Amino acid sequence: MEILAFIIGVVLLVVGLAVSIALHEIGHLVPAKRFGVRVSQYMVGFGPTLWSRRRGETEYGLKAIPLGGYISMAGMYPPSPKEEEAALAGRQSGRAGGGFFATMVQDARTANDETLTDGAEDGVFYRLPVWKRVVIMLGGPFMNLVFAIVLFAILLSGIGIQTATTTIARVSECLPIVGQTACGPDAESVPAAEAGMQPGDTIVSIDGTPVDTFTDVSTLVRAAPGENLTVVVERGGEDITLQLTPARVTQQETDEFGRAVTDENGEPVLVDVGFIGVGPTGEFVRQPLWAGPQAAFENVTAVSGILWQLPVRVWDTGVDLFTGQERDPDGPLSVVGAGRLAGEVAASESPVLNRVAGFIGLLASLNIALFLFNLIPLLPLDGGHVVVALWDGVKRVWAKLFRRPPPRPVDATKLVPVTFAVFIALLVMGGVLILADLFNPVSIL
Repeated sequence: MEILAFIIGVVLLVVGLAVSIALHEIGHLVPAKRFGVRVSQYMVGFGPTLWSRRRGETEYGLKAIPLGGYISMAGMYPPSPKEEEAALAGRQSGRAGGGFFATMVQDARTANDETLTDGAEDGVFYRLPVWKRVVIMLGGPFMNLVFAIVLFAILLSGIGIQTATTTIARVSECLPIVGQTACGPDAESVPAAEAGMQPGDTIVSIDGTPVDTFTDVSTLVRAAPGENLTVVVERGGEDITLQLTPARVTQQETDEFGRAVTDENGEPVLVDVGFIGVGPTGEFVRQPLWAGPQAAFENVTAVSGILWQLPVRVWDTGVDLFTGQERDPDGPLSVVGAGRLAGEVAASESPVLNRVAGFIGLLASLNIALFLFNLIPLLPLDGGHVVVALWDGVKRVWAKLFRRPPPRPVDATKLVPVTFAVFIALLVMGGVLILADLFNPVSIL
């Protein structure tokens, strides 16, 4: 059953990724058609086509590998000058001489020219004003950001954040003793039990201080070992006043994130704190509507910190892989790693709502990563096409200022070697992350 749940989680992530890619490409498609650009294909996925249907000028389809997508726009680059083609090719075959990269450049130009049917120059991308080209290219990442905001809103305002409330779920049987997991015959009872506190009681105040969360309760109790406290609890609709004295217990100190604090020698720091022996009830508390967008933009900041250090982070992940060290849980993941986490969420023993919330949070974070990754100003990513469009605009403004003839559109096919290098770098980094996610994975368990 656990294996089946794991598989379901992975499948759901694949479907969620396909939806994210589809929305990304719609973000390109809609403004392209709105601005009159001819779009011959809208495809979700790569590889063999599983299904397609033509509507008007556009073929819509689904391919076998849902790890990307694309739309094919007419005239993504300006047409090749005939003189330049002849100079590069030296013959009429259309093939370029001058080595591997020259051939790649010529192939890119030839493929682009095939989209300019019958030499028609209407409805082509490169002839649009700069701002329209930028809108088209940013439309894809923008859709991922919007989808992430919607998912975070569903997670936080629809489901809520699981919060430890002031309602008591359990009362311990005895004081904890280091090295023991069960109560012995001589074990001391906890202050909460001695005071008559019961599961289902809701703590209202401690020594006159109102408490809204279990964190408030814990803070007041931990700070008062050995002190008599007046605790008001609600039971059956009535307020009941109890007297209790928190026991003094020794625990390892933790920081605000719950991580163990150590001294300069790496030894755990121990502190004496108050303990009454109760556990809270967890409930999903719905957040305000603005919590979703706020969480999305906080996530943007966090993921940005990973992306701008991506080569270094991937290198560290590779070192951890080959040395067997534990990976940074906040480091980059591949699709394999994300799928594995989705499977673990689905196969966990948590309540169904907790698993749904975990999956939605994972998919939302994945869309934030897609949003930021596509903004990297390098071809073949969307950010690279934005840079090309802006550079074209700068050239036009410069020519206008100095009353020069309008310059030729920027020919991005000349950047094919750079694009190829970026592609190889991304391929290598992706391979390292996939190997790490297979043999040294990050786990939520």
